[in-house]
This record gives sequence, structure tokens and C-alpha cells, in this order.
Amino acid sequence: MKSKLRDIFLRYVLLSLDDDVSRGFCDYVLTFLSFLIFVCTLPFSLCFTLKIVQEYERAVMFRLGRLLPGGAKGPGLFFILPCIDSYQKVDLRTVSFDVPPQEILTKDSVTVAVDAVVYFRISDPTMSVTNVEKADQSTRLLAQTTLRNFLGTKNLSEILADREEISHAMQTSLDSATDPWGVKVERVEVKDVRLPQQLQRAMAAEAEATRDARAKVIAAEGEQNASRALKEAADIISESPSALQLRYLQTLTSISAEKNSTIIFPLPVDFLSRFLPDEKK
Repeated sequence: MKSKLRDIFLRYVLLSLDDDVSRGFCDYVLTFLSFLIFVCTLPFSLCFTLKIVQEYERAVMFRLGRLLPGGAKGPGLFFILPCIDSYQKVDLRTVSFDVPPQEILTKDSVTVAVDAVVYFRISDPTMSVTNVEKADQSTRLLAQTTLRNFLGTKNLSEILADREEISHAMQTSLDSATDPWGVKVERVEVKDVRLPQQLQRAMAAEAEATRDARAKVIAAEGEQNASRALKEAADIISESPSALQLRYLQTLTSISAEKNSTIIFPLPVDFLSRFLPDEKK
């Protein structure tokens, strides 16, 4: 059993030696000595040379400071040589962070405080380790500067009205900037836009004045429609004297339905005209 393990790991070392022709003599010697230590200390060395990464993780391996070919290892079990191999785990899950409130001077010279939330994940573990130091921290700092620079080109009305469009444009800009780092920015959301107190009071007064003006216009339109309807009703009643008498009867019916002690009977206009002198005579 031990001889089979030795053969398997010997083949592994020989294959790794053939991967890079530019390696020096010391590199070969150290790799051979590391493999010799591993074989001589079997099976105790397995506790230090066999590593496991989870399904959502990858391991970027280095041998004597050089990146091993073949990409990141995992998920599952992988083998490292003692003393000369090192590795770094990379989490592939989506990570979210809050962008602290940024004081931004808009295009129309208004100072506002804007905060956002960014969702990103590692798309290439090798690039995230070799091309940038602390990819998550770099992404956070880049998100802050992008938020300030992008919103500085917008008016206050555009920031308040076009949040979805601004979020999409920021996501595209961040994604293109972090692509060489192996980072994929999935979503950017503008959370809150805080205005100065004086500007809030001015906007509230403007909104109240607009609502009052709209209410007055609606009331005037209602009065105009009511006057037009009354004029049409008066024209119809004037064409038929009996219609006026029916209107009197409807009024009496509505009055009698209530508990009133006094009832006023309206007299027809024709009744009063009998006591007036006749101008023709």
C-alpha cells in the first residue's frame, strides 16, 4: 500500500516538474527534498499535505512563490508538498457591503449625502489573488469614489427621480473597472439621498404651494361646471311653468320629511302677478 502511494505521488511530482521548463536547479532540488520528506514521514505527513476546500471555495496554490498551472483547486481534496507549497482560499459567494454616506456636490451646486449598497462576487480566484491585494477592500474603495464622481455630474432632480438608471450605470462602471481583478459586480442600489434641512423646508413649501394651486384650479373648474348646470336647469324650467310647480312640490316633500315645527309654503310667481298693475292697461 505504501509503495502504491509513493508511486502515485512520484508521478504527481514529475508531472509538476514538467509543467514549467523555466524552473532553476534549486527549484528542482527543493521540490525533490520536499517530496522525500513527505515519503519518509508517511502516513503522518498526510495530515499536513492533504487539504480540503468547500463547495463555495477555491484554493490558489503557489510553489516556491510561483503560481501553479492548472488554475485554482477545489472543491474537495487536494495535495500540497510540505515546506514549498502554499495556498490561499478564496470565497466565491456573493458579498454585500454598505457604501458609507458620501457628501456630494451635484451639478446644480447642491450638497447632498448619498449612501448605497453593492453586491459582488469573485469570478476568477487566480486573478483576485495575483492582480490585486485585498480584492474586497479595493472594491469598497472604488465604489465610494465611483459614487462621488458619477453623482457629481447629475442634477438634484435627476438623482431623486432616476435612481434605477443611476444604479445600473454605476454597476456597469464598477464591473468594467473590477474585471481585471477577477471581481464581478452584480448589483448596485442607491439607498438614501439626504438633503440639507433648509432645502427640505424649501421643497416642502414648494410642494405645498403646488398642491394649493392645484386645489384652487379644481375648485374653480367645479364652480364653472356647477354654474353651467344651473343655467341649463334654469333654461329648462323657464320653458315650462309646470316644471317650476313640480320643483315646489319636491321641496315641500323634502321639508316635510324632517321634524320641523314651521313650514314655509312658497307662492307661485303667477299668484303675485295678479296683484301687480297691468302696464298695458
